Amino acid sequence: MRRLTTLFIAIMIMTTASAQYKAPHIIAHRGFHALEGAAKNSLNALKAAQDAGFWGSECDINLSKDDELLVIHGDWHPARNTSPKVHVQRATKAEIQAIPLTSGEVVPTLDEYLSQLRTSVGTKLIIELKNHATPERETELVERVLAKVKEYGVENEVEYIAFRPFVCSELARLAPSGTKISYLCSDYPPLRCKALGCTGIDYNIMVLKIMPQWIRQAHELGMTVNAWTVNSEKDIRWCIEHGIDYITTDNPILARKIAEEMCR
Repeated sequence: MRRLTTLFIAIMIMTTASAQYKAPHIIAHRGFHALEGAAKNSLNALKAAQDAGFWGSECDINLSKDDELLVIHGDWHPARNTSPKVHVQRATKAEIQAIPLTSGEVVPTLDEYLSQLRTSVGTKLIIELKNHATPERETELVERVLAKVKEYGVENEVEYIAFRPFVCSELARLAPSGTKISYLCSDYPPLRCKALGCTGIDYNIMVLKIMPQWIRQAHELGMTVNAWTVNSEKDIRWCIEHGIDYITTDNPILARKIAEEMCR
């Protein structure tokens, strides 16, 4: 009888420990690129994230010299030290697409990405709007991205992130009410991000480890908390233990496995 009681208590403790954690949303950083035939920010990486059923897939948007919205990280393409190489914002779409991704794919357009997004319900697209040379160019970027998202009818499937406070404030000014916007640079505490019009903070995992109080502060302000780029098992577990809402990772399979284990 004593053994049964001990076993029951142990089960209750394990159940309670598991139940105290809320499962985070898993976001594949620049898509699910850890597969053969997929590269970061490629169309195949988005498709793979959708096929795998991840909550979100992140991508980067740049305006080319000839005003094309391209899914590419920048500033330089390719990022590795090879030749030829072009500066993304000072090159044309044709010049950029002439250099293939590591998978052999062509750098995709935002049109192609949004068209693919519509084919699969359930995976959000997290769009990072990259820094550009002038405020005018950044306003143009915000306006054109929002217009494209509206054109494809996926406003409820897209969230936005940016490193530039001005871009976040422009998104808050121009996007439909309720649009999810998070600031990426940790020089602003949660209250200042909220003043920009952000609905969340999206900080490097190391910053949140140094300033874990920002997680609580953001939640008290009704904001979400995202951590990037969380690739190790130790860091994934830390995020879940500290109530992080979103985990952006290059290892989404591992993150989902750990979340399922800890949040049963």
